[in-house]
Amino acid sequence: MLFLNRKTERQGLNPSQGASIDSALTWGGDRYRPSASIVTEAVPPSQKRICGSIECVSSRPSPWRSRKRPIFEGHWGCNGRCVLAMVRAAVRREAGDAETASPIPHRHRVPLGLVLLAQGWITHPQLLHALEAQRSRGGRIGDWLVADCGLNSEQITRGLSLQWGCPMLTANGFTPRTMALVLPRLFVEEFGMLPLRVAGSRILYLGFEDHLDASVAFALEQMTELKVENGLMPTEEFAAARQNLLEYEGVPIKMENVDEPDALAARITAILEQMQPVASKLVRMHRYFWLRLWLERGARGVQGALPRDREDTFDYVFKVGGNAR
Repeated sequence: MLFLNRKTERQGLNPSQGASIDSALTWGGDRYRPSASIVTEAVPPSQKRICGSIECVSSRPSPWRSRKRPIFEGHWGCNGRCVLAMVRAAVRREAGDAETASPIPHRHRVPLGLVLLAQGWITHPQLLHALEAQRSRGGRIGDWLVADCGLNSEQITRGLSLQWGCPMLTANGFTPRTMALVLPRLFVEEFGMLPLRVAGSRILYLGFEDHLDASVAFALEQMTELKVENGLMPTEEFAAARQNLLEYEGVPIKMENVDEPDALAARITAILEQMQPVASKLVRMHRYFWLRLWLERGARGVQGALPRDREDTFDYVFKVGGNAR
């Protein structure tokens, strides 16, 4: 039997097509039969996978289905129905308690002005003046302390780091070309976070300007398989580093809108059956569901699950209800 090259075969599939599961799969009687777009691979018996779906009732996977693809969150599905079951479970997991999934508990924080006052960096009259300016003209108290009281932005950032109980980070070692591959630029722009560097191949440093977002940091930790350390950066340094990062292309991305969670699970399953990734993962960042596909084994680098480059990695970002950007 002549086997086609998978990479060549996949190039004939357009990831932008809104294919349903049935466009990637066909069924005959009680037996699963792949359509012409599904390619099989000869796999030694020692490398054969067991279906990862707890709902699987098949005692013998179809011999023409690849045992290497598609892989979703470390598991292989022996047919489209099993892949759908795994994806549905992941969607329920992410949709159910995503906003409270952070391992960092909520803490009541001391107001920034009081933190700076306790450090002796401002006086009580200066704090009252800044608070009055904030009440009458809006803005952030830190901006008024810089503008009217002689503080510098680094002191404000140090005060914020004490307030949030996190380190103060710098852009030393920042490589924008590499960090642009870590996550979609949509999240950089919307959530105000900036991947800075990976230390020791295991710790990803994530910078914020004036607050932390433990929820998105936790999601990024699950996606990258790296320990994420949050910290705050001085405003000017953060803005300059973010601008540098946004000048580089990240992983190719497609944004889609779906009506409800079951439709999302069906769409993700269709993508997996069509693209046939060797690895894939789903996480949620607030209102967005982020699916990353690694299409070839060399697509993952040596640092966690970060992409090696823009080749053979693809992102989908979904919104459930509403309009996709």
